[in-house]
Amino acid sequence: MSHKLDYIHEQLQFLEKDMEDSLALKSHSWQFLEKEQKESAQNLIRYLTLRNKDIRELQDKLHEKGLSSLASSESHILRQIQNIRKWLGHVYHEDQLDPCTHSSGREKLTSRSNKLFGKKPEKGIPHLMVTFDAEFSSDLEKVKSLLQKGMDVARINCAHDNPEVWKEMIHQIQKASQETGLDCKIYMDLAGPKIRTKLLGKGSEKGKTKVQEGDLIWLTEAQKHVDKKGIWISPGEKGVINSLLPGERVYIDDGMIRCVVENLEEHKVALRVERVSTKKSFIKNNKGINFPDSRLNIPSLTVYDKSCLAFICQHADLIGYSFVRTAQDIAELRKALLKISITYPHIILKIETKEAVDKLPELLLEALKEPAAGIMIARGDLAVEIGFERLSEIQEEILWICEAAHLPVIWATQVLESLHKFGLATRSEITDAAHAGMAECIMINKGPYTEKVLEFLQNILKRRSSHRIKKRFIFRPLKIAERFFKS
Repeated sequence: MSHKLDYIHEQLQFLEKDMEDSLALKSHSWQFLEKEQKESAQNLIRYLTLRNKDIRELQDKLHEKGLSSLASSESHILRQIQNIRKWLGHVYHEDQLDPCTHSSGREKLTSRSNKLFGKKPEKGIPHLMVTFDAEFSSDLEKVKSLLQKGMDVARINCAHDNPEVWKEMIHQIQKASQETGLDCKIYMDLAGPKIRTKLLGKGSEKGKTKVQEGDLIWLTEAQKHVDKKGIWISPGEKGVINSLLPGERVYIDDGMIRCVVENLEEHKVALRVERVSTKKSFIKNNKGINFPDSRLNIPSLTVYDKSCLAFICQHADLIGYSFVRTAQDIAELRKALLKISITYPHIILKIETKEAVDKLPELLLEALKEPAAGIMIARGDLAVEIGFERLSEIQEEILWICEAAHLPVIWATQVLESLHKFGLATRSEITDAAHAGMAECIMINKGPYTEKVLEFLQNILKRRSSHRIKKRFIFRPLKIAERFFKS
């Protein structure tokens, strides 16, 4: 062998051994799973072992020799390494080869996607989820049109409206499905903790107060001793105040206002405003607050969420778990659902906090205890939590890691938002929509141009699907090349 081939063979051997050592170290997280889920958990741990190392030099040498650089092997990482080693002359007994192959990994992901979202008539095109508005509850023709334009999952957000409205929405979906012959899954989002602004001091009567850089904001859960001349805000959930530490960042209104915890006092916290990124520099009631550096001592599953579970178990196919942060959160939801029914909707974990990103592997391993489960990249809150500049990187990492676990992903928040609101997409939104094609499902928000968005999005996705499968590029003939040789 040449020096480069010796290096490749040695590094691949080390990787294979490290993967087996990692499996033994983390055996408690996979050994009691069912066979299908166990293979996925093992593949996930092996992939994370690989991604805990810098293998860029190895990849360059693999590429130079015309071998797989491991760059698109998330679903079958050990088998890919073993295949390369076989090409280099290493001999395996059949029982030494990992059963998780390229085809079986894809089959697992497809099977779980079908369980969650239904069978997709057109390969390569993700499922399309549409967020329902209250007005849809009385507009059968609108719902039929959405189905005919490509919607195959309807999203109902339990943070809005009430069971009577939800029931009417579901009735229209079922009736439209029956009349069109098109299937549609029903997804219901738990509201989660409502960490939102409530003005207690200055501006409380008008519902808004002006703020500028350098201002002091007091965060409190009690209205006692509130100074009406100062800026006082309640975060809306008990337990937030006691979770904060000096120096931690606090974002208000989708990150428009950035503060830092300056001082802790009894029953209140002083925040100093560091940045205001909007011309209309007001804090208003009912705006979101994010604490990316803090470990909030509040439950992910709220009392209100628990009150919705019976309805969801009766009517929904999928349940979205907002504000999930730990494996224990999933176990608590499972326990609450089992009190209602032995069979319950498939769980979708909404990744919307920095803590959820940090603990993603543990969340996926817990999710693999389910026959099928999914992940939603909730990019709105997530961008605020991790920083807008990191969103592109993190959303790809989530896609890779979920593919390694063979768990379907929903790409959510502001897909073709300008088209949806104003009838015309921006150039960057078109690129983002094409990127969304790496997920198994794409969620569309509410807006006046929903049908147009569905048509436009499918056009983009069909074009993309002929060039890429997940993150792997595929080569169909290009018109540019055809025209070149014809000329």
